[in-house]
Amino acid sequence: MNCNDIIKYLENWAPKEIAWEKDNTGLQIGSPERRIKNIMLSLDLNENVIDQAIKKKCNFIFTHHPLLFKPLTRIDTSVNSTSLLVEKLIKNDITLYSAHTNLDFTKDGVSFQLAKKLKLHDINFLTNLSGKQVKLVVFVPEDSLDKVSSAIHQSGGGIIGEDFNCSYRIAGTGTISRSKKNNSTTGSRSKPEFMDEIRLEVLVDQWKIDSVIRAMKLAHPYKEVVYDLYPLKNADMNYGLGAIGVLSKPMNKEEFFNHVINCLRIKNFRYSNGKNKKITRVAVCGGSCGEYLNEALKSGADAFITADVKYHSFLEAEGKILFIDAGHYETEIHSLDEVHRRLANFISNKQSTKVYKYTGSANPIIFYNN
Repeated sequence: MNCNDIIKYLENWAPKEIAWEKDNTGLQIGSPERRIKNIMLSLDLNENVIDQAIKKKCNFIFTHHPLLFKPLTRIDTSVNSTSLLVEKLIKNDITLYSAHTNLDFTKDGVSFQLAKKLKLHDINFLTNLSGKQVKLVVFVPEDSLDKVSSAIHQSGGGIIGEDFNCSYRIAGTGTISRSKKNNSTTGSRSKPEFMDEIRLEVLVDQWKIDSVIRAMKLAHPYKEVVYDLYPLKNADMNYGLGAIGVLSKPMNKEEFFNHVINCLRIKNFRYSNGKNKKITRVAVCGGSCGEYLNEALKSGADAFITADVKYHSFLEAEGKILFIDAGHYETEIHSLDEVHRRLANFISNKQSTKVYKYTGSANPIIFYNN
């Protein structure tokens, strides 16, 4: 098993194509062809993370935050801390990979794990992504329908939420008058032929469409396959931003504060008061999501938990929704548990590879207590 196997597995869950367009997710440093020994997981990369990876004989490091976000103009190890990390990774033959906003925007990613850590139920996206899907329509003879639809579904078409192999089928009649260049020996070249066909409609993610069409054409009996692609603006059931869920029972403000502290294992947080005495419906968004306050308000949430909230955002929320800044690191770190679980399951019967979570804290923020 090499690094590419791990990367493909992760990106099947959190595709790079759903990431923020200015993000730098994916392979950061090293070879994707390198054979995997062990894997280290961390929210961020620092020298201590690399040291622990070396000690655990890990040659693949997964981080949430990319080390290389802005272009490096030079790699000068005498003045640049990033350059030192790059040098250390290369010298120790370690591949670095990051899943950033694509891990934020995927189901069971950063925000879903934050919601689960807070013991919320009936979890859904706070707001769904849109504009990243197309509807594929293809016309197929009835006796070839199963073969063509199977090819489309096996290539990733027809996934809606937790369901797969989704399609819509309508019976109809196709017509054709064959040209003189057509080598077919059946049918009249002057009179139109009438053929019983099925109109097959399937929802496909934009980044899968090329592979889906290739598979569809290989399975289709016609030399010239007739199909349509419709760009969609539908809310995507599979990808979105933030999460929203409900508590098992309503809590007053003090009960909810204790709940947040105990669940997230934090000592303090910043907040502004809302309007409801009881908290039942809770919106969350791991990391810096203060600008999505309006989405939380529209959702009917009693509380909104995120990080890096600006002063004026607190002012805007005051008296409308209980607005909590629980910390950037503190709202994102729990996503590594899900990454660990998935990777451990994926490699469970492959060699003796182990997956480790960094046991220190990569959080650069320290609270001072007088």
